[in-house]
Amino acid sequence: MISIEGLKVEFGTTPLFEDVSFVINKKDRIALVGKNGAGKSTMLKILAGLQQPTEGVVAVQRGITIGYLPQVMILSDTRTVMAEAEMAFEHIFEMQEKLEKMNQELADRTDYDSESYHELIERFTHENERFLMMGGTNYRAEIERTLTGLGFNRTDFDRPTSEFSGGWRMRIELAKLLLRRPDVLLLDEPTNHLDIESIQWLENFLKMSSGAVVLVSHDRAFINNVTNRTIEISCGRIYDYKVAYDEFVVLRKERREQQLRAYENQQKEIKDTEDFIERFRYKATKAVQVQSRIKQLEKIVPIEIDEEDTSTLRLKFPPSMRSGNYPVICENVKKAYGDHVVFHDVNLTIHRGEKVAFVGKNGEGKSTLVKCIMDEIPYEGKLTIGHNVQIGYFAQNQAQLLDENVTVFDTIDRVAKGDIRLKIRDILGAFMFGGEASEKKVKVLSGGERSRLAMIKLLLEPVNFLILDEPTNHLDMRSKDVLKEAVKEFDGTVIVVSHDREFLDGLVTKVYEFGGGLVKEHIGGIYDFLQKKKMENLNELQLSQSPQTASPKKEEPAESESKLSYEAQKELNKKIRKLEKQVADCEAKIEKLEEQVAQLEEQMATPEGASDMKLYEQHQQLKKQIAEAEEEWTLLLSELEEMK
Repeated sequence: MISIEGLKVEFGTTPLFEDVSFVINKKDRIALVGKNGAGKSTMLKILAGLQQPTEGVVAVQRGITIGYLPQVMILSDTRTVMAEAEMAFEHIFEMQEKLEKMNQELADRTDYDSESYHELIERFTHENERFLMMGGTNYRAEIERTLTGLGFNRTDFDRPTSEFSGGWRMRIELAKLLLRRPDVLLLDEPTNHLDIESIQWLENFLKMSSGAVVLVSHDRAFINNVTNRTIEISCGRIYDYKVAYDEFVVLRKERREQQLRAYENQQKEIKDTEDFIERFRYKATKAVQVQSRIKQLEKIVPIEIDEEDTSTLRLKFPPSMRSGNYPVICENVKKAYGDHVVFHDVNLTIHRGEKVAFVGKNGEGKSTLVKCIMDEIPYEGKLTIGHNVQIGYFAQNQAQLLDENVTVFDTIDRVAKGDIRLKIRDILGAFMFGGEASEKKVKVLSGGERSRLAMIKLLLEPVNFLILDEPTNHLDMRSKDVLKEAVKEFDGTVIVVSHDREFLDGLVTKVYEFGGGLVKEHIGGIYDFLQKKKMENLNELQLSQSPQTASPKKEEPAESESKLSYEAQKELNKKIRKLEKQVADCEAKIEKLEEQVAQLEEQMATPEGASDMKLYEQHQQLKKQIAEAEEEWTLLLSELEEMK
């Protein structure tokens, strides 16, 4: 679908990467990985045609459409959600306007027997068929289905986009992209502002997508669940692995070990050669051999080693005074903006040393409760902060509080105490401020860089209660590992507001779920919570199907209940196997239909085929069958996941 050959990109005189060649095939799901600054976003922009390489060719197969979701969105605040989503169908509106003009011309003209009139009729028929084939009459229903699938209520459709948070605005842009149905999806950090439920929805969508996907993401669980191929940009080159991310990590480690051995052997060879030259440089009898060794040395191409893995770096929070036993107690806390109640009757107690997660859809009040705890906004009810609690708070706006006129190094040097001062360069390197980047002034840093710097600053301050609001949004995987280890070893209390399952896994022991104005407590880690949610949904499904099983007779012995449970499990497994077969059959059907569509489109691209109306009718019927099959596939897959 897309062929990349001999790609080179330079900024100034330094190449970002060079001699890069690879091919993107249909149904490839590619994770583009590498350290921050390696060129991942640049590569996506080049593939999207938004940036030109210094050298090389990007060849896109004829007729292939490309959809690109950038990290930073530009949404008009003058439109409603529905109007913004309708922008995906601009081509439909243009075609509709063109057809109306042609129709008016047909009505106005009276030269019915002329050749030009007959040509106009043919042109109108051809364009009208194309219009119907592209879904010109049912686009609004498709928009509603997509927006509803992404979590919007019908009451949201007429609200202006300016009323929505970053996460919901991302979904609007994502909806537009999906509605265009491009053959290749390019996604740059699509999960940054999505909640856990919408990330799982996006995972399912990408799995069922018939086109190719190239994505950049620091969400390890997301890329593991979606991708089947990993391309790493490292040391200005690419390494292409036909495996998912976890397998890539293992293979990458092996590759680095091989590089290290080759590097060490080369260094020994260079040293031995240099020693020989130095020893016999002035001996006439060895002159020929010395010259030979000098030429040999000049021909050696230095072996480059991939970036050092800094995830082994350990950060430890400086000691602080011990807090009281209950750092936070909420009693009947309520927050409302006018008639809109964000949450009510919040009763929770966080014990000293606990590490808890706040999760839920965007806009359900996670950050709002954090602001109540920080006493930044008024609220109803009673909220008590415990004795001797020293709060370290990280939010995106913390980056705005940095002194813009000092360097990155000086920012950290001012807060570092004791032995940690000797490790400042290592710490900065772990958070992607290595080398010359540490001498940059804060005022020239991007928003993401400022967030990382604010995070390092927080890690070095003596606190006993950490509140981290989306701490991983601008961190790469290695930086996240460093942060996660530091938080795990922190002996104080922690609240993490995050959608990153991999980051929360093994870190938190309690989850507070925000939704519908309530805050529910779940004991256990993030995957215990997700499993429980699926079980809750399954139980609800079973109860709705078999209400008589909801209240078993009290006189039934425990043995009978066990037997019933076994029988129910057996029946469930049977249903799962049946659904799996139906899903596989559906996928095979879709694949077959898509092949037929591709063959038809080849015929329609010829001069003879372009005027054959029967081909357009067949094409429209096949597209309709594909849409029905995909809808059936989605329902089956949803039912299967619910049962599992």
